[in-house]
Amino acid sequence: MKARTVLSLLLLAVTCPAADHPIKVLKAGDGGLDLVRGAGQPALARFLYTDSHGRPYLHPLRSPDGKAVLTQFSPGHHRHQTGLYWGPTRINGRDYFHNYNQKFWSDTKISHHVVAGEDHPTTIRSVSDLLGARGEVILRDEQRWSLIDHKSYYTLDLEWKGTARVDVTIGRYAYGGLFLRMPWERGIPAGCINSEGLKNQAGEGKPAKWVDLGMQVADTGKMGRIAIIDHPANENHPTLWRIDGQFGIGPALSRKGNIKIPKGSSKVYRYRLVVYEGDHDPALVEKETSAFGDQ
Repeated sequence: MKARTVLSLLLLAVTCPAADHPIKVLKAGDGGLDLVRGAGQPALARFLYTDSHGRPYLHPLRSPDGKAVLTQFSPGHHRHQTGLYWGPTRINGRDYFHNYNQKFWSDTKISHHVVAGEDHPTTIRSVSDLLGARGEVILRDEQRWSLIDHKSYYTLDLEWKGTARVDVTIGRYAYGGLFLRMPWERGIPAGCINSEGLKNQAGEGKPAKWVDLGMQVADTGKMGRIAIIDHPANENHPTLWRIDGQFGIGPALSRKGNIKIPKGSSKVYRYRLVVYEGDHDPALVEKETSAFGDQ
């Protein structure tokens, strides 16, 4: 099946009362969507897909000052890892974590999502059809990414909705779902800590409300930090976490067991990322964890 890819874009600027600083959405030269503070400033995040990468992803994701890139695209040690992305590893036996092409991710559309008449952060949206082995649609994948800028840091929320076109089983696996690849290289200062105080690979496969990853950023000497928070309403909260040997991290969606989505029904998962710089700031991460849980 040849996938049809269409870009739907509303070139609008939204001022969000909930945010300290309004964020605009602009079309990028590669067809992606940039989340920016203003014209001429570097994008804090770019959301896109391409002909070769039907799976939508965010890259680059930048530090709050806009000077440092905090994500890495398709590194030599993990070619399938594309910055920040969503990709379950086993859906009815099909692997959408390691496979990102249009034989798996079809008919992707991305757009600026505007909620009329509501206080709402600047939001971008994607819709993709996940294909089975015979080219049939087995799951509708919808992602909503919302950014709130607090100047010294920003939050990026994901709401994922999967709607089953057939009976779906997301099979038990050690990793898959939301995943973050920061620009790791051998010898670089890096480390993570989770909500239970476990550091680095000690947190691999363990339950936690959040994991905070820090890595020294090239050319700045600063520690770039991204904390990922699991929403308390998510199934199997607190989730088990994947922390690989090169500090790729993510909540392991089905590590506790199979997840069922009957035909015609949907399942929703929510996560928050806190992007900042410097030493681990437990007060900031806990503040955002509490605020996120109240939503």
